Amino acid sequence: MIKNTLLNILAGFEKDALGKSFPLDYCLPVYHCVSDDHLPHINKIIDYKNTKQFEKDLDVMSQHFQFVDWDNFKDYINGNLRTKKKIALLTFDDGFREFHDIVVPVLERKGIYAINFINPAFIDNQELMFRCKASLILNHTKQIQNNKPVLESVLGISNSSIETIEQKILQLPYAQKKVLHSIAEIIGLDFGSYLSEHTPYMTLNQLNHLKAKGFGISSHSWDHPLYHKLSLNEQLETTFKSYEYVKKHHFLSEAFAFPFTDFGVTQVFFHELFKNPEISYSFGSAGIKRDSVKNNFQRIPMETGEEAEKIIKKEIAYFKLKKLIHKNVIIRK
Repeated sequence: MIKNTLLNILAGFEKDALGKSFPLDYCLPVYHCVSDDHLPHINKIIDYKNTKQFEKDLDVMSQHFQFVDWDNFKDYINGNLRTKKKIALLTFDDGFREFHDIVVPVLERKGIYAINFINPAFIDNQELMFRCKASLILNHTKQIQNNKPVLESVLGISNSSIETIEQKILQLPYAQKKVLHSIAEIIGLDFGSYLSEHTPYMTLNQLNHLKAKGFGISSHSWDHPLYHKLSLNEQLETTFKSYEYVKKHHFLSEAFAFPFTDFGVTQVFFHELFKNPEISYSFGSAGIKRDSVKNNFQRIPMETGEEAEKIIKKEIAYFKLKKLIHKNVIIRK
């Protein structure tokens, strides 16, 4: 709360054009979904933007940055491309269907490229990410109220408010994702039926369709765990399993984006990752920061409930503040 208030104040002093004051040569916005509809599988975990808000974001960023495609991004980073403006590479995570149905038509109309980092476990709606299951459960408030004592027992709590129960459900980690199935069974929720009826993720056919249109599809781990909670071997296993899927289907296999965050990921992981000569770039989502790992780039989360200009100004202000105390570079151990 204090941090956000401070950044709001500091952002107000950012009077220069975004491109001029932006501290890096590249801007990497990251979204998950764009929709005008109520989406119960993500509405409790992602403050996704509607179409009008998304288009406004793009128009603002287009004024200050030059959107580029994947090849241009690589050329720019490697010093083989010069542009009048600093560049922007638009990225999406998780492979939600709205990227195909809503986002791409907008991008085609505006002439903007994007890359979507997918989790192969969810493609063709075979499975639902554990956090999405929690979101879906929290949309069944009445059933939670009706089964309060049983749910408290499952969660290992007692004499709790409905709000506390919902918070505990939302906080369940990847390692305890089976608990979500127990809760769903108690409240009469069928994840399989939801996947079949609502198809929240893209299909392989849709991914191939996007590839044919020139959009990027790359890897985002197998099933979206939080990396610093995994062992090194588990980190590498889920990473290379997703890489193999992307390579098998001739998508963009030279990049990888961390699910959630790359916080706590060590230098050893990157050493092992880049031993694979076909993987050259990785992406986190820590905002405007430099990274001690040369080819690991940090992206700016754009789903904070604010407009692009405000988000980027706050990120610029935070970068400057961190720079004063020499904390604007992520150092890997």
